[in-house]
Amino acid sequence: MEKKPFVTLKQVQEMTKTYKTPFHLYDEKGIRENARKVKEAFSWNPGFKEYFAVKATPNPFLMKILQEEGIGADCSSYTELLLSDTVGLKGHEIMFSSHVTPDEDVKLAAKLGAIINFDDLTHVDHYAKLAPFQETMCCRYNPGGEFTLHNEIMDTPRDAKYGMTREQMKEAFSKMKQYGVKHFGIHAFLASNTVENGYYPKLARILFELAVELSREVGVHISFVNLSGGVGIAYRPDQKPNDIMAIGEGVRQAYEEILVPAGMGDVAIFTELGRFMLAPYGCLVAKVLHMKHIWKEYVGLDACAANLMRPAMYGAYHHITVLGKENAPCDHMYDVTGGLCENNDKFAIDRMLPEIEIGDYVVIHDTGAHGFSMGYNYNGKLRSAELLLQEDGSVKQIRRAETPEDYFATLDLDAFRKKAEE
Repeated sequence: MEKKPFVTLKQVQEMTKTYKTPFHLYDEKGIRENARKVKEAFSWNPGFKEYFAVKATPNPFLMKILQEEGIGADCSSYTELLLSDTVGLKGHEIMFSSHVTPDEDVKLAAKLGAIINFDDLTHVDHYAKLAPFQETMCCRYNPGGEFTLHNEIMDTPRDAKYGMTREQMKEAFSKMKQYGVKHFGIHAFLASNTVENGYYPKLARILFELAVELSREVGVHISFVNLSGGVGIAYRPDQKPNDIMAIGEGVRQAYEEILVPAGMGDVAIFTELGRFMLAPYGCLVAKVLHMKHIWKEYVGLDACAANLMRPAMYGAYHHITVLGKENAPCDHMYDVTGGLCENNDKFAIDRMLPEIEIGDYVVIHDTGAHGFSMGYNYNGKLRSAELLLQEDGSVKQIRRAETPEDYFATLDLDAFRKKAEE
């Protein structure tokens, strides 16, 4: 099976007249359509809010597109908070979830009026030393054990460093109540990149039941339940993708069965989707520089793991299209590599593709989330540009490529030279 890229060879050839490969390219039309579909899926809940996980793609131009579609920001660091502020997101348009957090990060989140999500019981009393408590605050829950779906283990929360136990949640809510918090949120992330419509509904049932129990035991108003992220995408062309409408309906059924009978029909549903929001609407465009014929057939690209770390780090699958050869038979087996001095710098291993030649352009799919953002400078490699394919078909550079001057900018070379001359 084949995935269809959102860009053609002709378009890429035109782009490369101005912008050097490799570059990450994003599809504005796809991003906007997907954002609207997510909102439609949860439109049954009047308070629904999606908070885009900034870590997935920290680019203010993309965050602004999402803001225009009514989407907020999920932040976990000082810099991500600054990005959100720059975009114009304010107050409860920002969720701040962080687990090992410098005081200055917490202070900035409080200053911006973000909803702060406590990851640990000790954070509650520590926060009292840093900033006034807000009327609406949140705690992150970790139920421990294994998270299963249809008797299949999806993940193991007991091994996760995030969140509090149930008893800690109860104690944290009691403390927060004493500090003057009036509206409480519950947050949890129990599995990553699930391609399974049942994940959110099952997570929702766990959190809805907890919400009812804590509301009664502590005597607090549960304002929202944040289902966090974990809804993944079909990286492989033979995978069945998530149906966000079915997912939203599954959460609605759980809501009607658990929260409404408990008199908690005013609870808002929040989500923090990064991968689902943007991954399919970004790709890495690269050019074939080299062909190598030894024990295997190698295709060498001008991109490397510094541009897309996931295959090297996780062995993750990303589909590859050779532009202009979309309909050619995939009858050649290649390892598709970059130029790092690391043998794991491979985008694909034993991948069946059309016959490739030096000068071909390839699209590596689904890099719109956790693609550029995980880049690094090993081997002195420089991060690429980011481009936006706008709805009208024009292309806009939304981040320029790094230069050697950027690489050396944090070094005091003048002091080094002076020392060397002495």
